[in-house]
Parts: sequence; C-alpha cells; structure tokens
Amino acid sequence: MKEVRVGIIGFGTVGTGTAKILLSQRDNIKNRTGIDVVLKKVADKDIQRKRDVELPEGVLTADAWEVINDPEIDIIVELVGGITVAKEFITEALKRGKHVVTANKALLAEEGNEIFVLARQKGLQLGFEASVGGGIPIIKVMREGLVANKMLAIYGIINGTTNYILTKMTYEGIDFQDALREAQQLGYAEADPTLDIEGIDSAHKITILASLAYGIPLSFNRVYCEGITKITAQDIAFAKEFGYKIKLLAITKILDGEIEIRVHPTMIPEDYLIAKVDGVFNAIYIDGDSVGATLYYGRGAGSLPTGSAVVADIVDIAKGANQMPLDFSSPFKIKPIEEIESMYYFRFTALDRPGVLSKISGVFGEHNISIASVIQKGRSKAGAVPLVILTHKAREKDVLQAVEKIDQLPVVAAKSVFIRVEGQET
Repeated sequence: MKEVRVGIIGFGTVGTGTAKILLSQRDNIKNRTGIDVVLKKVADKDIQRKRDVELPEGVLTADAWEVINDPEIDIIVELVGGITVAKEFITEALKRGKHVVTANKALLAEEGNEIFVLARQKGLQLGFEASVGGGIPIIKVMREGLVANKMLAIYGIINGTTNYILTKMTYEGIDFQDALREAQQLGYAEADPTLDIEGIDSAHKITILASLAYGIPLSFNRVYCEGITKITAQDIAFAKEFGYKIKLLAITKILDGEIEIRVHPTMIPEDYLIAKVDGVFNAIYIDGDSVGATLYYGRGAGSLPTGSAVVADIVDIAKGANQMPLDFSSPFKIKPIEEIESMYYFRFTALDRPGVLSKISGVFGEHNISIASVIQKGRSKAGAVPLVILTHKAREKDVLQAVEKIDQLPVVAAKSVFIRVEGQET
C-alpha cells in the first residue's frame, strides 16, 4: 500500500477540520484508494489553544519550517491565510520538491501567476480546490467533469456572508446595517467585514474561476468589484415587484473573444434556481457549450466542508491525478466595465409633478437606453416619490452618462441608484 505523508501549516478553523478528516477517515481513504495518508506534522504559532481534535503525540509544532524542511513529508498544506508569509511557505515548499495544497484564494488571485510558474518548473502539483466554494468541488468539475466544454459563462454566489445578509434583508425587510450586525453576532461575518461586504472575497474567487475557464493569467487587478453596502430594503422590495431577487454575483463570461470578470449586486429572476440559494450557502452556475446549464450548490465555508476539499486535493495528488501543472498563459482581452451590456434597474427620487417621466425617458433616448417597465409610486406630501424603471439591454458607458445627466435635472431630488440585471429580456 502506498504511503503519503502530509504536513499542515496553520491549525485554525480549516486546519482543524482538515486534521480531523485525515485522522477520522484514514481507513476509509485507504479502502477507497489504496493510499495511506499519514498526518505527520501540524504547525501553528499557538500550540496551547484547545481544538476539538486530538493529534497524535509529537505531531504538533510551533515551527512551520520544521514541517517544510522535513524530508519525509510529501505534501505541504498551507492554511495560514494572508499573502506574504503564506507565499514564502508555498514557494519554499515547492523549491524543496514538495507538492502543495492551499485554500488561500487571496494569495492565488493576487500572486498566483508566479506560484503556478514555479510549480510547472518543478513538475509539482498545486492543489487549490478549497480556495473557491468551500465544500463544493467546483475546481475538479471545471478541470475534469467539464473539460470537453468551452465555458460560455459562470455566475457565482460565492460569499456566504453577503448571501446571508441579502437573504435577511429580502425576507425580513430589515436594512443592511441590522442584517450585518446579526451576521456578526452569529459568526458569519468578521468584526471587520470589508473583504466580504465590499465584494473583494468574491473577486478573488472569480479571478481563479476565470483563469480556469479561459486559461488566462490570474487577473485580480482587472476585476470590476462592487459590494452590497448601498443595497436598501426599498430596492429589494421593488426588485420583488418586477419578479427579481438581488444577489451579489461574481460573473465571468466570454463574448466575441472578450472576457468579462466582475462582481456586483445583480437582479436575477426569482424563479431561477440560483436565485433560490439563500443563507450562507454558495452556488455556482456554469454554462458550457456542450453540456448546457449546470448548477453546483453547497456550503461555501466552514471547518469540515473546506477541510473536505483540502483532503480531496491531498488524495488526488497522492493518486498522481492531474499530473500536468496548470498553464495560465492564453492571450486574452478583458472587457472594461464601461463596455459591458446588461439590463438595468433604476430608482430615481423624483419630484411629484407632471412631465418627470418624460424628461427622464428623454435622456434615456438620447443615450440609446430603452425602457421595459416602470413603477411610479403615488402622491407624496414631501414632494418626492420613487420612480423605478427596468430597461432593455444597454451599454454601461451610456448608462453612466445618462445617470450623470439625469442627476442634474431639477426634477430629481437625490442621487440615482442603478443595479445591473441578468436573465432573459422580457
């Protein structure tokens, strides 16, 4: 029976889950694969803190370099997070001829090109299933299950914190700050939730998926990124009147040789399967030219779901699967956000007087924007009412110019709001 020895650096939430699975499932993995995966070392700065897994004596160490320099360890698992230190651990492990598994989406999205080149040069494997989608095996799906497909589009709900917040706002009618506060109290959001609520975490993940889909270099600095902090309960209610839900979507698609990579709040028809994904769950929709539409759903974070993905990579490497290291060097052109085409939702705070809609629609006409639906609320003693418009497809550049002009109209009392809309045109 083949024996493979593993060392883990980082014994936090995911490290604990990974260790627990390796120890508890060791016999099952042996029976299913014929490989004995041995957890030889676990390194963490804090070796005194109690975890809910009992490691064998002599396995835990406070020195990460003890793991990297151990000649008996075949696979290094990096779970410390961050960029600088994690990158050093990974590159040094590769230089020492060890395969690497990581869950570090930020590192891969921002510094991954260099790391993948090094892995190719050394003929080593870099497993990163746990970097996107937690327990959803989306990397394996794209690399193997859909290998015969050209990926036409990917739409992902890939951040559980923002999905939980938007779910609370949708079903309870509460505002953003209240929903965020509850997410923090339940441990779904960090004390500093910036990476989640500003869309940065989702941008890291869609960067990885776009490179897998199109073979392009990891391009995090080219991703358009917009978070959910400006979404209001009012906009969610109006979306429902149109038959839509608002989700934070990470989107990549290819059209006429140009690639879009973007993260932003998006209105999608409420009868779409991905619109029904609520709470902290994740879902990734992939449209392949041969297979058509497919959807992958599950827990996007957590100790055991993410640990499950880490262990899957360890076993794949141990089996010798995916022997060809990835090469992200295809020529590409990323379409600027100003050039994308989408349907749009607008909410204007307009003075309650005749002729307002005609003035706004006149500006739309000047900028090639066609109106599909309108909701205009009744009289207001305050003198201003919401005017809500859904458009047909338009170019973002035209939308931005139109909004700038509309906001200068004397009949508009506040800054206009717009949200991109995906789905079939009505």
